[in-house]
Amino acid sequence: MERVNLSDTLEFSRIIYGMWRLGDDTDTSAAHVERKIQSCLDQGITTFDQADIYGGYIAEAVLGEALKANPSLRSKMEIVTKCDIVAPVGRYADAKVKHYDTSRAHIEKSVEHSLKDMAIDTIDLLLIHRPDPFMDHHETGAALDDLVKSGKVKNIGVSNFRPWDWELLQSTMSAPLITNQIEISLKEVSPFTNGDLAFHQRLGTKLMAWSPLGGGDLMSDSGSLGAVMDEIGQAFGTDRSAVAVAFLLAHPAKLLPVMGTNNLERIGKISDALKVIIDRETWYRLYEAALGHEVP
Repeated sequence: MERVNLSDTLEFSRIIYGMWRLGDDTDTSAAHVERKIQSCLDQGITTFDQADIYGGYIAEAVLGEALKANPSLRSKMEIVTKCDIVAPVGRYADAKVKHYDTSRAHIEKSVEHSLKDMAIDTIDLLLIHRPDPFMDHHETGAALDDLVKSGKVKNIGVSNFRPWDWELLQSTMSAPLITNQIEISLKEVSPFTNGDLAFHQRLGTKLMAWSPLGGGDLMSDSGSLGAVMDEIGQAFGTDRSAVAVAFLLAHPAKLLPVMGTNNLERIGKISDALKVIIDRETWYRLYEAALGHEVP
């Protein structure tokens, strides 16, 4: 598995395992979670993506039970988590409305929850989960810088930020923002042309790609896109999910797909995407099918 440097102190596996569904599994035992982690590690997938809100604010604790049961796993993993979404469920059941909170108090409290729930001493990468229209960028930036200085968080990034959101937050920080996690797939190709990808390519920032299978829609696509994926998959002895991920891996921006599934068999096949060779014309065949028309 290829390794990618996101900063001077952080290296990720090229494919990331997303844990947003971890708390939704019928089996959330430490032993079962460990089997998922080990299956990823066996494939060279060492980076694991979390968020405080996942599973209604329980997914981090589910992971934590596995790490407490087998502490040796932690040294083999890079752990990402996110904060700032407040939804009226779980620990925020009293919230009157779903909202974003990028205040210093909320960020610091969220980090303490994450460290405790996951039973870890430091977070390898903390992301601000969603742009906050009510953000005081001076307060937020200073809080994030202080978390890095404290050692509780090693690196800072964002998720779902547009270029102007990125620039606003970065303008008040001394620590660099090292990644942006955005939705990008054969079902969501707008970042290739709306400036999001170009902005980060110019900066040399490596992007994490969430929902690389289009929320599962790509698996049930019965149109020309599904047919092209199936044709390519058959040529390499894989399925269309591997083709969808390979499409992202082939891009020169070095996108890092975040794969989320609770099925152990599917987890074991995540790295099949590495078997698929996507040259320029093949990439455009898929892109054209995703667009529904040829490029201008």
